[in-house]
Amino acid sequence: MEPADGQRGRDGGSQRRSPLDVIMSQIRRKRAASDRKRAASNRKPLGRFLSYTSDRPGIPEDEEDRGPRSASVDSERHIGWGRVCVFLQQLGKKGDSRSLSLTHCDLTATDLLELASLLQFLPQLEEVDVSWNELIGGCLTALTSHLQQVGGVRTLRLCSCRLNAEDVAALGGAARLSVTTSPMMHCSSSELLLCVCAGEALGCVPLLEVLDLSWNGGVGGVALQSLLGKLQPPLKELHLVACQLTAADAAALGGSVAVLPRLCVLDVSCNPQLAQEVDGDGFRALAASLSHAASLTALRLQACGLTADDLDALGGSFRYLPSLRELDLSCNKHLSGGLSRLTFHLAHVSHLEILDLHLCCLTPGDLRALVQVLPSLTALTELDVSSNKEAGDVVPPLVSALPLTQMRRLPLNGCSLNDASFSALALAVPFLRAVDVSWCKVVGGRLSLLLDALQPSIILELRLSSCELTTDDLRHLAAASGRGRLSSLRVLDLSYNGSTGDVGRSALFAAGGLGSLEDLDLSLRPSTSAPCSAWLPALLRALPGMSALARLALQRWTAGSQERRQLSSKLRKRSVLLEWDTDEKEAAGSTEGPEEGQPEE
Repeated sequence: MEPADGQRGRDGGSQRRSPLDVIMSQIRRKRAASDRKRAASNRKPLGRFLSYTSDRPGIPEDEEDRGPRSASVDSERHIGWGRVCVFLQQLGKKGDSRSLSLTHCDLTATDLLELASLLQFLPQLEEVDVSWNELIGGCLTALTSHLQQVGGVRTLRLCSCRLNAEDVAALGGAARLSVTTSPMMHCSSSELLLCVCAGEALGCVPLLEVLDLSWNGGVGGVALQSLLGKLQPPLKELHLVACQLTAADAAALGGSVAVLPRLCVLDVSCNPQLAQEVDGDGFRALAASLSHAASLTALRLQACGLTADDLDALGGSFRYLPSLRELDLSCNKHLSGGLSRLTFHLAHVSHLEILDLHLCCLTPGDLRALVQVLPSLTALTELDVSSNKEAGDVVPPLVSALPLTQMRRLPLNGCSLNDASFSALALAVPFLRAVDVSWCKVVGGRLSLLLDALQPSIILELRLSSCELTTDDLRHLAAASGRGRLSSLRVLDLSYNGSTGDVGRSALFAAGGLGSLEDLDLSLRPSTSAPCSAWLPALLRALPGMSALARLALQRWTAGSQERRQLSSKLRKRSVLLEWDTDEKEAAGSTEGPEEGQPEE
């Protein structure tokens, strides 16, 4: 190792650089232009942290300047906790020694480094969540290099942080900071340990049970495959939603799943390339490995590009999954016509509680195959076959095959219901907590059939968007509300029903009985607009009785400026989110488009 003088001479007489300066120089090169400008205006590399500590002489900043400790360990911890609280308060958060949640805080690379330096004061930390902070992408090593300070962490969430391959490598150990480069020659022993551990983050948290890297498009690839090999046996949940995973990632994931004995939740949804290759070996390797995941309770494969051939490989593992409770295969449109290749195996997961097959382009033959196996699924509480336009004719036998007394959700929105299927649904309604028949035109004029079957203490959601409801339908809804049948209702969606009439809306709000309502949507279609002055007074009078209301959607309704101010003022005082077009002319003149929320087949 060269002496300090030699190092200073090579740097042109400059002061020796600390490891933090090295990290910050790397971070600055990768930061966005706007963030770089902000950093340049502040000469202190650690921003809030150094400005706080430099004002307090009792908290030394440099190891070389430290003298004999005069304060007790408890006092130091107290001071450290105070620094943590100050940092959190500046971000609008409250301190919690066990849970650190900094979601949606617009954290920058500087903030991340400051946060990392405070981890030493959180020895009891069990949960770290810095999701939805896109500015920290490319800088994760600033945090991972300090994770050994919080070895008891059980949950780590990094959703939507724009992580790249280097960030994933910092988690998995594929990238290390060199300990032989000249800037590191003057590190103290503790600083050197941090540098060596920067690429071994998962090894520093051996108790990790939940890892969530979802919504980071740069995660998939070689770095992820290396990270998967470093997962520890205690892991219970792995979330990789929308990470641009490929078939090669699926194969690597299969190898990891086989050696994670406690894995309960595997969510790789929204990775359309996961099963998209000529021979399909990658996904089949993953499907085969599930036979070793006996503890698996939830398997989510939404929008993964699955085909009917993939169902054979997947179904073959079901006999080895006695604990499976949730299976999500939704939004895989290529399953059309091949569901029977899976239903043959569903009988092996008799404890299944949730089965999601919405938006799979299911044919009547697929649904009839499903009907055959439903009697074996005695624990089923939720079945979603919504947004399958050919499901309408099969609803009557489907409902007959279900364990109705324990069913809680049976959404049939976008299923082209007919009179017979609508009547069959009414048999299940008394047991359901959520009823969704949106985009089913058969509901218009017949809503009373469902309302008469509702149980007031059970129903929580009622979605009737674009059902061609009539004024009489709203009168029936008002009567049900007045009788207390909607007393527990939290969500009511009446959007895209412009023909209900002002009298019907006024009657609904005058009836009362919506004290538990949290979400109310009365929006019109994008191509229309109408004045709300006739029924708005009834809504204003009803608002005091709707104490739980958190969101009110009135898009494309027009009103006078005084009425708008009156409603906005009332809702603002209660922190209610009001969704109302700000430009009435634009709302009135918008062009015709597809109905919002209506899925495309």
